[in-house]
Amino acid sequence: MTMHEHDVVVVGAGGAGLRAAIAADEEGADVAMVTKLHPVRSHTGAAEGGINAALRDGDDWELHAYDTMKGSDYLGDAPAIETLAQDAPEEVIQLEHWGMPFSREDDGRVSQRPFGGLSFPRTTYAGAETGHHLLHTMYEQVVKRGITVYDEFYVSELAVTDHDEPEDRECHGCVAYDIKSGEVVGFRAKNGVILATGGDGQVFNHTTNAVANTGDGPAMAYRAGVPVEDMEFVQFHPTTLPSTGVLISEGVRGEGGILYNGEGERFMFEHGYANNAGELASRDVVSRAELTEVNEGRGVNDEYVYLDMRHLGEERIYDRLENIIHLAEDFEGVNPTEEPMPVKPGQHYHMGGIETSEHGETCVSGLYAAGECACASVHGSNRLGGNALPELIVFGARAGHHAAGRDLGEAEVPIGPSAESEPEESLDTPVEPGALDSTDGDVAADGALVEPTEVVEHAVDYERTRIEEMLEGDGTNHAEIREDLQKAMTENVNVFREKEGLKKALEIIRECRERYQDVAVSDPSRTFNTDLIHTIETRNLIDIAETITLGALARDEFRGAHWRREHQERKDEDWLKHTMISWNDGAPKLYYKPVVLEGENKEYEPKVRSY
Repeated sequence: MTMHEHDVVVVGAGGAGLRAAIAADEEGADVAMVTKLHPVRSHTGAAEGGINAALRDGDDWELHAYDTMKGSDYLGDAPAIETLAQDAPEEVIQLEHWGMPFSREDDGRVSQRPFGGLSFPRTTYAGAETGHHLLHTMYEQVVKRGITVYDEFYVSELAVTDHDEPEDRECHGCVAYDIKSGEVVGFRAKNGVILATGGDGQVFNHTTNAVANTGDGPAMAYRAGVPVEDMEFVQFHPTTLPSTGVLISEGVRGEGGILYNGEGERFMFEHGYANNAGELASRDVVSRAELTEVNEGRGVNDEYVYLDMRHLGEERIYDRLENIIHLAEDFEGVNPTEEPMPVKPGQHYHMGGIETSEHGETCVSGLYAAGECACASVHGSNRLGGNALPELIVFGARAGHHAAGRDLGEAEVPIGPSAESEPEESLDTPVEPGALDSTDGDVAADGALVEPTEVVEHAVDYERTRIEEMLEGDGTNHAEIREDLQKAMTENVNVFREKEGLKKALEIIRECRERYQDVAVSDPSRTFNTDLIHTIETRNLIDIAETITLGALARDEFRGAHWRREHQERKDEDWLKHTMISWNDGAPKLYYKPVVLEGENKEYEPKVRSY
């Protein structure tokens, strides 16, 4: 058996993973990155808009924190939000020192543009391909430092001790499938494993996310006993291209782009969706407005609306939004300097994820998470545009430093099942959620497995057997299961949600889980077997889809991105709390923990959220 040993193992090599690896290296740790994609192929590279940071006179971190809390619809945790706002400026300046080519003003200062939900134009950017430059800037640092990168190694399981209580468990490493050789190998992490696996947009069939965004980190952590938090909160970006889901940056609206319906009305104002901010209202507000226009017969071709930037002039468009021209031409055959672009909402970002503190710690010691796969809760029920990239670098750095031994003090965001404030009475579900067989947990709980190397070896054996069975058996192809799952989620757990639809989704997810029992890989090859990788990913998508739907069914209120037909108001007296789901040997348990609104200098008071 091949076993690689390092102090810190980072799973995933996008923005959060790269920053975590650099931070652990800064502390002197021997760090390795294990990633299913080459680092610069990570989906962070597709981020267009920018990085929010309070850099200028007239702006400060407290304003950034307030905007973020308001945007979160008061479901963000103040210590995490304030950490984001306080750390972002120095992290952005650090990127600049590492050579990130930010767009600049004539006087040489880094440019900042207005973004939705911000009280100050604080979004720093590099054209409309900020994520691409961020990725390359940090990968350069990883290469310069000689950090080991295991490229095209797909991590499919965590190696965790089998104590009964998740808070007693320890993570000693992970298991990966070497895509190039077909070997299943172990990674032993002496100090910690950091999950930085990104989003899970493949749960839906219309998404801005890459095909690789399958929620691997949250699914693995969930099965290992770490609770997932606020999974019902999924962001649908208002401007995606109808045929592909390709993202059209909020930067277009930040520069002055306008949304029209099929009747030529500037509906954000004319129909009263956001009388002050218009197109730059928060993302959930704009997405619902567009779909309402389409559903009420004022859309274009009953599917989309128009986004127009012609009036900005070619010079400004080429200077600040050039790649948007190429995207619109390549995918829709539209030249946006001459005609408006068709756009509609598409799944974009998951606010929920692996429960962590503001230091990136989970309740399983030695296991960390950062970036989109994590939920420290910075974004609460709705993320502001321009807040994802600072989250990657701020919390990636914190997780890396902490895992490598830096003392960051006592965390203020409580984590683990012991943070429970109230259990869910009992959710009325049409089917039993969770594993089909209660022993199908990934941790056999008897406390026998505690010796670090044995824990990793056991996980490798378990995973090798599972992969062999999939390769050698005959059965259902995962693609049919995945297609049905995505369709059910897109139809029933989208922007607009209602009780019957959510119940129907749970039934279909259950059927998908049953069919997955009989899954087999049609490609028998042992190298570069993408069918095998996708089959393993589909199991993760089933688990993630179920947690999203359970949370959506439980939360009977309208908050941020979560809209319920039967419940058209925010209910602070009942729902100022996080929805938590833990796996518990394959039987999901739903419980709640309070939102932390107590900041450093003030308590955030929930107010009516209007734009």
